[in-house]
Amino acid sequence: MPPLTWPQTAEARRMRAAELLEQGQSQVEVARMGEPRPRACGVEAPHREGGTAALRRCVASGRPPKLAESQVERVRAGLEAGARAHGFDSELWTLERVGRVVEWTTGVALA
Repeated sequence: MPPLTWPQTAEARRMRAAELLEQGQSQVEVARMGEPRPRACGVEAPHREGGTAALRRCVASGRPPKLAESQVERVRAGLEAGARAHGFDSELWTLERVGRVVEWTTGVALA
């Protein structure tokens, strides 16, 4: 299973802070447990008003991704193989080289 993304980690921290607040912990106690105080303060009111649904991350609006999750995994595997495995003369990854690997492994041009 791939590691959590930053938004997923942030959501998990908000949920944990809300859980601690529900258990009667103060904002200061929640902050001492590793949740920064401003974030702990920013959890209590929305949670009180909208429950855990108010703490869920919002799906980013904007342009849809060009790659499906399965394609992303293929690209990730290709990048982990190293640049030389794709015919480059060094292991240095540049934006151009990554773009080429994306296109070679998925057929999708990002430019």
